[in-house]
Amino acid sequence: MNDACCAPAVDERKLVLQRRVRMFVAATITYNVVEAVIALAAGTVAGSTALIGFGLDSVIEVASATAVAWQFAGRDPEKRERTALKVIAVSFFALAAYVTVESVLSLVQGERAEHSTVGIVLAAVSLLVMPGLSYAQRKAGRELGSASAVADSKQTLLCTYLSAVLLVGLVVNSLFGWWWADPLAALVIAVVAVREGREAWRGHHCC
Repeated sequence: MNDACCAPAVDERKLVLQRRVRMFVAATITYNVVEAVIALAAGTVAGSTALIGFGLDSVIEVASATAVAWQFAGRDPEKRERTALKVIAVSFFALAAYVTVESVLSLVQGERAEHSTVGIVLAAVSLLVMPGLSYAQRKAGRELGSASAVADSKQTLLCTYLSAVLLVGLVVNSLFGWWWADPLAALVIAVVAVREGREAWRGHHCC
């Protein structure tokens, strides 16, 4: 009797959480599209591997969030979860591969990135925006029991880490002329991306 009584409330809560996840995913996609355009343009102008890698991470974040949006657009999101996790994992690995190659080439060839005020401001703004968005989506995903929603929130959290690494790399390069700080920062991005990709592939992100 009690179970029957509680069932409608549980179902309603589940629907609320699913709507919440969709809302966070939409916000993530919107912000990252803008972030990607600015980062890739600024990175190309400055010749910054880290800034370009950051922009590509934004593109991959859009792909990751789109996979989660696709999952929750279906009538039974749980059936689509494994596919969404695979897409998220592959997106992490793709980012790591590109950034690693570009970073190594920059270090070997001694390519020096120029000062980028736009990049510094973008990294600082992302450092403020992303933690809150990641936390809110992760909280909803864990309560819902969705590994893909939690994995996508980790992708957003990775953007926070990358923002900090990028900001340090750009500032150090601008102030002290330490050109190697830029590709080194990009390599840190690659290492973190591989770790998160492995977790997403194994489905270890939930709860």
